[in-house]
Amino acid sequence: MSIALLQDVLQELGVETEGITADTRLRADLALDSIETAELELALGRRFGVRVDLWDATDYSLVGLAELIDRTRAAVPEADPVADRRRPGIEIPRVPADRAQEYRDVGWWRPVPLGTTIYQQDPGRCALVAGDRRVTYGELAATVDRVARRLVALGIEAGDPVVVQLPNTVEYVALVLALLRIGAPPVLTPPNLGAYELERILDRAEPTAIAVPGRTRHSDQLGAVRRLRPKHPSLAHVLVAGVAGGDPAETIDLIGLCDPARPGDTDGAPAAVTPPEPGDAALFLLSSGTTGPPKLMGRTHEDYGYVVASTAAVAGVSADTVYLAVMPATHTFVLAYPGIIGTLSAGGTVVLGGAENPQGTLALIERERVTHTAAVPALVTQWVNCLPTAGYDVSSLAVLQVGGARLDAALAARAKDAFGCVIQQVYGMSEGLANFTRLHDPDETTFTSQGRPACPGDEILIVDEDGRPVPDGQVGQLLTRGPSTVAGYFRDEPATGRAFTADGFYRTGDLVRLRRDGNLEVTGRIKNLINRGGEKISAEELEQLSLELPTVTAAAAVAMPHPVYGEIACLFVVADGTPPDLGQVRRLLLDRGLARHKLPERLEHLPAMPLIGVGKPDRTALRERAARLAAASVPAS
Repeated sequence: MSIALLQDVLQELGVETEGITADTRLRADLALDSIETAELELALGRRFGVRVDLWDATDYSLVGLAELIDRTRAAVPEADPVADRRRPGIEIPRVPADRAQEYRDVGWWRPVPLGTTIYQQDPGRCALVAGDRRVTYGELAATVDRVARRLVALGIEAGDPVVVQLPNTVEYVALVLALLRIGAPPVLTPPNLGAYELERILDRAEPTAIAVPGRTRHSDQLGAVRRLRPKHPSLAHVLVAGVAGGDPAETIDLIGLCDPARPGDTDGAPAAVTPPEPGDAALFLLSSGTTGPPKLMGRTHEDYGYVVASTAAVAGVSADTVYLAVMPATHTFVLAYPGIIGTLSAGGTVVLGGAENPQGTLALIERERVTHTAAVPALVTQWVNCLPTAGYDVSSLAVLQVGGARLDAALAARAKDAFGCVIQQVYGMSEGLANFTRLHDPDETTFTSQGRPACPGDEILIVDEDGRPVPDGQVGQLLTRGPSTVAGYFRDEPATGRAFTADGFYRTGDLVRLRRDGNLEVTGRIKNLINRGGEKISAEELEQLSLELPTVTAAAAVAMPHPVYGEIACLFVVADGTPPDLGQVRRLLLDRGLARHKLPERLEHLPAMPLIGVGKPDRTALRERAARLAAASVPAS
């Protein structure tokens, strides 16, 4: 390769090339930092189709780099299935070009594809722990490479969405990183969603493949997929982690897909993988489903990378971090606040677990010397109650992030005393804003506020019902815009029009107050949303499905206070004839495929529905009634 070609590439990246020679080294002589070398890696991939790690132990000279590129290109097979693919791209709502360029110019958006930093870590360091299994960074990188090649061999290409509905396992991490690598955006779907929600996701995403666990005692996602598959012709592949049952020709073994090299496989990394463009859709997240089924939003490599980098900084994540993922990693809280991706990007260790067993969680903290973890208040309550009698050493824990629901100040104080660590409140949304208290904040701030934006480029407005800014200290609806916020929902213009202003601000639906110390305090919601331990339940969704019961003529769902989950769903119904009991309502909703966490836990019969305005349920009156019932502990219907 001509040295002049490399000089051209460096000049395009803004590197001064006057006086450089073939022996000039990238870091020692040109002083390229990690961001500049990442940009050079992307440029070499786009221009020459070569993936080169420029931030390893070798400080390449120009002649050494040219020789390496020549050797790598010569070894590429002519018909390599990864190298030869073309990127069709996928259209997602995007911020205006001028704001996007501003975010790049300032350095908030950087041209580093998500997941690529695993190749820059010490290959001998531990990356993942799952039960007794330990995976080094070298092993993880090799697994991701193998999975990427095998996915492409199946016909999964750049721009092909793949629904991922898996628990926290090594296979989940490897699959997501491999999909990011080949540019096929994973649609991250919580494992607890049922067929009702899943069908809406399949309608919107039109995925090429879906990954689910085999049937378990608590769920049968595979059964739901088999029932839905005939209606979704785009769904060419079903990847199953675990024992699938039925006809193996219908499914692909995901665990086998992640196995070490099989006969006929090409060892090593897929040659000449073209890196994703920074503005490509990296993955899809789901909204909380506040006004019906979940909505999809596409996150790009550059905007989601900004979220990961900024949240890692405020959480104090480094190569020494041991992060415990107990809640589903399909939630952005556990995936990227800074979560799994942030920890791996820093060279730390991720411990994969589950939330089912509080004592098991405490045992993992002791065994793995966990430094960071994230939980909803309901989980924190279980851990704090369990800790005095469990006898585990949790002194390694430095940061306990709490989010997903409002954290009570008394519980925050108990958790700090029990764990002896920093409590960090996290308030955010998949649409973009990530609010954190800081590690050095006083207890009064940490216990009673939901922090301030982790991302310095994020803008917030607090407005009244007419959209006018309210004075500082007064309650209003929170609006947000910035480099971490999406521009709209995927293939859903009506929802985008309702949720986003003309100038790009996202209407969160949350009522907040800006405190004198610059932190936000969440005071309530204007949306009809029930928050059960961090899991969001749409009141309208419950009401619409409940009306399918033959005798129900009116239905309204509201939040009822609960000592553990914060809120549960209380359903009020009016019936013409014999009213249904709670069991009948729950069976109907389960038959319709609704997720179990969305089922009402209290049913109340009314002779008539209290109304306001033009026939709308008086939710204020119903919430007050539900609160009185909870306080009185009246037995459920």
